Amino acid sequence: MSAMRFFLPLILALIVPATAGLSQPAEPAPQPEAASLTTPEQRLDALFLDLKKERDENKARELADRIRLEWQDSGSATVNLLMQSADKAITDDKKTVALDILDQVIVLAPSYVEGWNRRATLHFQMGNYRKSMSDINRVLAIEPRHFGAIAGMATMLEAAGKNELAMRAWQQFLDVYPSDRKAQEQFGELAEKLAGSRT
Repeated sequence: MSAMRFFLPLILALIVPATAGLSQPAEPAPQPEAASLTTPEQRLDALFLDLKKERDENKARELADRIRLEWQDSGSATVNLLMQSADKAITDDKKTVALDILDQVIVLAPSYVEGWNRRATLHFQMGNYRKSMSDINRVLAIEPRHFGAIAGMATMLEAAGKNELAMRAWQQFLDVYPSDRKAQEQFGELAEKLAGSRT
C-alpha cells in the first residue's frame, strides 16, 4: 500500500475541503442568480452552471466552496448536529467513534450526499479503501457532479494502477469543474503516462 501512502496527501487535499472548516462557515456574498432561487436543487444547478463556465481559478474556487456549503446542510437539525459531532471526533482522532456517528447519519438520511462523502473520506483515512470506494459510488449515485468524490475515486484508481480509468475520472471532474488546476495537472500527467506506455 505504499502507493496509497503516496497519494494520501493528494486525496485529502481534494476531498477534505468539502468538510474541513465548514462547520461554522462565513457565507460568501450571494450572487443574484443563485440568491433568487428557492430550493437547494435550484441553487446547486445554478452554481454548477456558473462553475462550468467560470475560467478564473479563484472565482471558481469560491463557487466550489458555495456548492460545498449547499451540500453540507442536510435539512435536518438532528443530522447536522450528528455531522458536527463526527467532525469533532475526527479532529480528536477518534475515528471509530466518528464512523459510528456517520453510520447513524446514513441510516437517518440515506439521500444526504455529505454523509456518504464524509464516511468515504474517513474510510480512506482508516485504510478501508474498498469501503471508501463503495461510499464514493453511493455519493455519485446521489450527486454525479460531486467533484470531491470524483477526485477521491480518480486518486484511488491511479494508486491501484488503473491509469486509464483514473484519467476518465479526472475528465469527469473537469467536465464539472474545468478550472481546477490540480485536476488539470493530474489529467495531463496521466495522459502523458498513458501515451508513453502506448509508444
